[in-house]
Amino acid sequence: MPESKEDYISGIIVKGISGFWYVDSEKGYFECRARGSFRNDNIKPLVGDKVLISTDIESGKGTVEKILPRKNVLLRPPVANVTQMAVVLAAANPKPNLYLTDKVLASAKLADANALICVNKTDIENADEICAIYKNAGYTVISMSAKNDENIDILREYLKKNVTVFAGNSGVGKSSILNRITGLDQFETGEVSKRVERGRHTTRHSELVKIDELTYIIDTPGFGNLDMSLLNPENCASLFIEFEQYMGKCRFLDCNHTVEPGCAVLKALENGEIEPSRHNSYLKLIEELKNKR
Repeated sequence: MPESKEDYISGIIVKGISGFWYVDSEKGYFECRARGSFRNDNIKPLVGDKVLISTDIESGKGTVEKILPRKNVLLRPPVANVTQMAVVLAAANPKPNLYLTDKVLASAKLADANALICVNKTDIENADEICAIYKNAGYTVISMSAKNDENIDILREYLKKNVTVFAGNSGVGKSSILNRITGLDQFETGEVSKRVERGRHTTRHSELVKIDELTYIIDTPGFGNLDMSLLNPENCASLFIEFEQYMGKCRFLDCNHTVEPGCAVLKALENGEIEPSRHNSYLKLIEELKNKR
């Protein structure tokens, strides 16, 4: 056991399964248990956590001694210290779910993480209309085809020096994209059901995959049931980035940007400066949150 914190090894949790935490460090890869005091303090390690561990170098086993301060936490799925979220949707098969996409983008803003959008399967359907929606909103959009390696290199450039979580509905091709990025078939892919146009869930746990010393990617399950517990109807508008330039310009200070007269956001919507699908998602999100209350 190390005598002081200086004797600990620093690393990052790349995977957690059945109470074991797998830590990548400068001295190797270790299978760790978490110190019991975490449970007493109601703290649970997360994939993405930067940690200090004590180890037995020869056995490759260790103990997570300390969790370093987190930049952010995504509650569902549970991952920490994400710097970027890549939201994947398909041009077709399955049909794009714009509301889910917009909820994921809202969660990225809430977590203070950069967001980019990957529109996959352009080999089977033109994606110009979908891309325009999000380019007009101010997001970086990559039109791509994992099947044909289209624009995979462009995506790789955006991933550099980031911890990027890939999010999106099942069947949109997240795992296929990640296999292209890594050059390995380490992410399990699933076919899309022709009957329901929905992919079989293939990702069973969150896992951090190292691309280089400063670049990690995460393929993660669970975004179909995205956690919205930190959202409320009052802060939703601030999570739609194209609304920002109009905030504070409405007639009423407490404007909700829904039906109010003199609303700058609604005026921008009327003038074509805000995409109707994005404002519709905003209204649906407010309604969903009110119902949950």
